[in-house]
Amino acid sequence: MAEPVVYFVIPCYNEEEVLPESSKRILAKLSSMRKKGLADSKSRILLVNDGSKDRTWEIIEKLCADHEEFEGIKLAHNRGHQNALLSGLMTAMEKCDCAISLDADLQDDIEVLDEFVEKYIDGCDVVYGVRNKRDTDTFFKKTTAEGFYKFMKVLGVDIVFNHADYRLMSKRALEGLSEYNEVNLFLRGIVPLIGYRSDYVYYDRHERFAGESKYPLKKMLSFALDGITSFSVKPLKLISNLGIIISLLSVFGLLYALFSHAFGFTVPGWTAIVASIWLLGGIQLLCIGVVGTYIGKIYSEVKHRPRYRIETYIENR
Repeated sequence: MAEPVVYFVIPCYNEEEVLPESSKRILAKLSSMRKKGLADSKSRILLVNDGSKDRTWEIIEKLCADHEEFEGIKLAHNRGHQNALLSGLMTAMEKCDCAISLDADLQDDIEVLDEFVEKYIDGCDVVYGVRNKRDTDTFFKKTTAEGFYKFMKVLGVDIVFNHADYRLMSKRALEGLSEYNEVNLFLRGIVPLIGYRSDYVYYDRHERFAGESKYPLKKMLSFALDGITSFSVKPLKLISNLGIIISLLSVFGLLYALFSHAFGFTVPGWTAIVASIWLLGGIQLLCIGVVGTYIGKIYSEVKHRPRYRIETYIENR
């Protein structure tokens, strides 16, 4: 196989602190891969500015002007990590043999990029970057992250354990991805649905060398909820089952109420009645909330609004 044209797709949101250093490192890595015959001279580093409020786009413009290896996309406004990543992948699809998605902070070890391309050359269409361990995470983040992957498996979602969005996709895998038109994007769940031959590359994740994480707890919870409700209807089935169980328990509650009334124990039964009302009220509100989340997603999908809009594209041929 000839040297592949590889595109590194990197979403950026307020990354002015890390971008000068991370761009230097990834450029050096691309040069190394070219020397090894793992990347063609037409390979590029595609930086996607996702509506940053700092100097991120200015830095990208300068990188594109100074180095032919860099290209830049400026989205018209902030659309979130998944949409920014998708915009880069779809732009790269027409010009590359394969694309590798990674984050701007380079916490994901770029030294294993050679292995990604080697597995692609061996015939893999999708190569997943999987973390060896989570030693750099806090106890809370490690527990919740691993719990999320396990919970998704229980719900029947085909998801790769301890894999984020560090992956290689071939051109035909990208073409397959382009056929998925949902607005509520969860790429970690969509990519395994594409099929084709896949493999894994294991690596250790580093500490972020500058700046702050763009995924605080609130965003992590929102992202997890999107993943669950976008790929599984089991929560709706659980609600149905829960309704059946509560109905059966209500029969026993009714028998207890009749027994209390017949023997004059109405005052002692007050606690049980009030507790039941609060319990049922809470469960009903929870169920309505889950159903409402699905309805909200249906509402977003049927409007068919564009997932992103590119304002500027700096291309280096």
